[in-house]
Amino acid sequence: MSTWRRLSVKLRTLPWVGSSRQSVSRPACSRHLSTGARLRRDFFKDLEEQLTTAKQRAADALPGSDWSPFQTTAGLPPERADIVIVGGGVVGWSIAYWLKRKEGNKDALKIVVVEKDPTYSQASTVLSAGGIRQQFSLPENISLSMASADFLRNINEHLGVLNQDAVDLQFNHSGYLFLASEDVAHIMEENHQTQRSNGAQVSLLSPTQLREKFPWINTEGVVLASYGLENEGWFDPWTLLNAFRRKAASMGVIQCCGEVTGFSYVTKILKTTDGDDVNLRRIKGVNVRMPNSREFQPVECAFVVNAAGAFSGKLMEMLAFSDDKNTPGEFLLPVQPRKRFVYVFHCPDGPGLDTPFLIDYSGAYFRREGLGGNYIAGASPEEENEPDTSNLEVDHEFFVEKVWPSLAARVPAFEKLKVTGAWAGFYDYNTFDQNGIIGLHPLITNMYFATGFSGHGLQHSPAVGRAIAELILDANFKTLDLSGFGFTRIVKQEPMLERNIV
Repeated sequence: MSTWRRLSVKLRTLPWVGSSRQSVSRPACSRHLSTGARLRRDFFKDLEEQLTTAKQRAADALPGSDWSPFQTTAGLPPERADIVIVGGGVVGWSIAYWLKRKEGNKDALKIVVVEKDPTYSQASTVLSAGGIRQQFSLPENISLSMASADFLRNINEHLGVLNQDAVDLQFNHSGYLFLASEDVAHIMEENHQTQRSNGAQVSLLSPTQLREKFPWINTEGVVLASYGLENEGWFDPWTLLNAFRRKAASMGVIQCCGEVTGFSYVTKILKTTDGDDVNLRRIKGVNVRMPNSREFQPVECAFVVNAAGAFSGKLMEMLAFSDDKNTPGEFLLPVQPRKRFVYVFHCPDGPGLDTPFLIDYSGAYFRREGLGGNYIAGASPEEENEPDTSNLEVDHEFFVEKVWPSLAARVPAFEKLKVTGAWAGFYDYNTFDQNGIIGLHPLITNMYFATGFSGHGLQHSPAVGRAIAELILDANFKTLDLSGFGFTRIVKQEPMLERNIV
């Protein structure tokens, strides 16, 4: 924190470190010297004509083949862009959409979205449970949920594309149901007051009221329940991702399948009031490596958005902060991948169509998945038992030992369930306070962050995308004040703790 306060700094008179061109005065000459511009133009014109002729000869020599010795790699990003968004998940594409929507003139911004996994087989977006809720403890998270819910209700007004099918999120409005034991009932009451004061429609239920509304619940140990009355439920994450991507592409956003492997940047040294040096960076471009290739394309850009989710911390390491003796540890990004399991099971005698997204105080959760007695469920492990993140293998014993007992105790019908499938996905887990990091980095003048949501990035993506677009184009939040989620709180070591993390 003291480091941050000392950053009311004086700039050294050092220039940005890096290559730069300076104008140099030359002696006058009485004779006019030709620059050869005409000759260069003639040379390149002749070269282009010769290449065209050579390509035609190659095509004539290999009839029926589209091979050419002069072809370039397909899918290369442009050499220059205004904004590069690293991460093509739902948050990244939401940002791209809102930037295009806010641009003053058509095609005024060249925006590139870089995604390393074109199949999205490991993307957190499509591997999530797809829930949206307003039952948070922080006003900022409640506002994000309410704004995003409004966006989803009117999604075709935002993401509809002319002559394309309408977007159908398959939104199920069954709400969230949180159960509290005696130990945490007072927290639920405090959260309820915050939620209601911020406009969320949430109702508290006693055990008796809970049994009347959901007779299939065993209320043993439950002292209080909180039930979302509107703007809560679940939807299809894949559909939302594709809707953002389709709309943004129709507006001119460029999609690039590749992996960012490094940055080119320049540095400037700040002198703190205590005389310490701190390095300030400005990114000049990103290096994008193409899939299954060693070829990479440098892309010059004015701004970079780190929306790389679970791997945003790894992206940050490419700027060499961890090896920089002039950068204190509190300026590092505290985001890392955490693996979570989702189990699919069948129970023909289980709860019916009125089943909400139930969160038990044990940590286990479940919701209905379609019709016919199908459900998905999961739970977060204890901190000391976090699973290995080097792969996405599923631990089936975790369900048997940790999830199933809690489910069967809460819903007796689940004693006879049958697991039919499972998958694993990554949280972009903010180890500092489990909340999103939204905004500019204090020591990188042109890198914005939209990461660290710790499980609620999907549901907040519409509002977060708008917030980042406002920061870049308007230099300030205009719709929702999310300044509390900025990087400054990490530097100051002032966490914004969310008490309703699932």
